Amino acid sequence: MTLLEKLPPVRGKYIEAAPLKDITWLRVGGPADVLFIPADEADLARFLAETPDEIPVHVLGAGSNTLVRDGGVRGVVIRLGPGFAKTEALEGHRLRAGAGALDKMVAKAAAKAGLAGMEYLVGVPGTIGGALRMNAGCYDQETSDVLVEAVALDRSGRRIVVSPDELAYAYRHCSAPEDWIFTEAVFQGTPDAPAAITERMDAITARRETTQPIREKTSGSTFANPDPPGTPNQRKSWELIDSVGGRGLTVGGAHFSEQHCNFLINDGSASAADLEEVGETVRARVREQYGIDLRWEVRRIGVPAEE
Repeated sequence: MTLLEKLPPVRGKYIEAAPLKDITWLRVGGPADVLFIPADEADLARFLAETPDEIPVHVLGAGSNTLVRDGGVRGVVIRLGPGFAKTEALEGHRLRAGAGALDKMVAKAAAKAGLAGMEYLVGVPGTIGGALRMNAGCYDQETSDVLVEAVALDRSGRRIVVSPDELAYAYRHCSAPEDWIFTEAVFQGTPDAPAAITERMDAITARRETTQPIREKTSGSTFANPDPPGTPNQRKSWELIDSVGGRGLTVGGAHFSEQHCNFLINDGSASAADLEEVGETVRARVREQYGIDLRWEVRRIGVPAEE
């Protein structure tokens, strides 16, 4: 019996041997055994409830913060499609957003509704699901600052509604179980003129364009800073990487950006192994010189090619 034959009927779409490198920002990696694009939350819940526990299940958002290894991903990779990308303004200056909605589109929806506080999302690559999972943020603001509640499905398909306190957020960290799949969230805004909100968003975009290689094949920040924002004498990953010769360091077709050395770049010929090796090389240098273990902010999934 094939893997596909073991999976339940769905209203969404199954794709066998799906090439994941086509839907990740780093443009590397092998295929998923099966890619599942659910129609909506009910479709996803049924899939989770009826899929045998021994079949591995992974979630892939926009692929902005994920490195898929060259051997591909065993089991089923779930990608939330258009049914999870809706936004809706609510009473009380709040905004509901599906977990598949791009962060920058949620920022724009909030601006259009006259809701301030979510401008930072325009500077975060990826989707709301990823932002919830890693407490994503930029420029001294993060997801937990504006989150009211999040909705998730566990591996059995059970629907769970949680508050930020229940998720025990910390800097680039969420304590939700790994098998939870976020499906939507509600954010708290404050009223402001749409033009003023848009102006602040434009300033964030301009700042990113001048300091980060956002037009390259990259995944954003590679490593989380060792210290959270506000820490006295905060140690920053890019400074540590720079100090050990990481800026421009190259392995195969992968290198750390000259513009911002906490960004990994695929020059177009890199393998996932190249990217992971140059990252681990820098981690080893920082560990040896400073005794600091840089934590990967990029999520790495799948198996190496030799497996």
